[in-house]
Amino acid sequence: MTEQDRNVTEDELHAYVDGELPAQRRGIVEAWLAAHPDDAARVAAWRSQAELIRARYGAVANEKPPRNLNVARLARRKRRGVATMAAAAVFAAFFAGGVAGWFARGAEAASSLSEQRRFTADALEAYRLYVVEVRHPVEVPGDQRPHLVDWLSKRLGSPLRAPELEKMGLKFVGGRLLPGPTGASAFFMYEAPSGERFTLYCGHTSDQETALLYTAKDQSAAYYWVDHNLAYVLSGPAEREKLRAIAQAAYDQIDTRTPPLGG
Repeated sequence: MTEQDRNVTEDELHAYVDGELPAQRRGIVEAWLAAHPDDAARVAAWRSQAELIRARYGAVANEKPPRNLNVARLARRKRRGVATMAAAAVFAAFFAGGVAGWFARGAEAASSLSEQRRFTADALEAYRLYVVEVRHPVEVPGDQRPHLVDWLSKRLGSPLRAPELEKMGLKFVGGRLLPGPTGASAFFMYEAPSGERFTLYCGHTSDQETALLYTAKDQSAAYYWVDHNLAYVLSGPAEREKLRAIAQAAYDQIDTRTPPLGG
């Protein structure tokens, strides 16, 4: 087997999560994940997302077509040309085969995963860009927290909170307004006595999940979750347990209704 044959693509990682990977490649992918912790973390996050979606929408796939749906009658009523007949046939096939439920489930899964990826990618990019800044890491400094939170809340059109993480040993540096995947996004920065910095990025999303989902890339990582139609991404150095503890502390202050899932 050549070195190229041992390389694993992102498409293969998705196929592995979906159970669609050819048997002869499964062992290669599993060996790759064992040697590449960043990819293993991504696969774990995708699986967590898929399990949440399956739990919420899986029953839809088993729904039967409505009893009063008469496929033959539907086809007879539409005799206005080949295009209309084709549309009726496709519509009937979806219901008769139970595909409509799977289509809705798949669309929801794709949309949810896409939002997670976009927010996480933008948040990590902002993290890497601003944590190295010495003189201008933020627009509004931390000693103006009330003004900063009020300003960003108005720009996003939703009440925001800048979690207090002093008990985690993190000083509030400040924040700024950034463009995001769905419009204006808020960006808060915190700093540890050692100089390590962590950021919280948030913006509007259509994703309804509230799980903590982990992503790692290079030397940085992030936890993503959603609350009240706002997506949050806590970014920092790729130390998973430490980052999760900080994300948990932020999560608890933003929403104390239910404990987060995933990890």
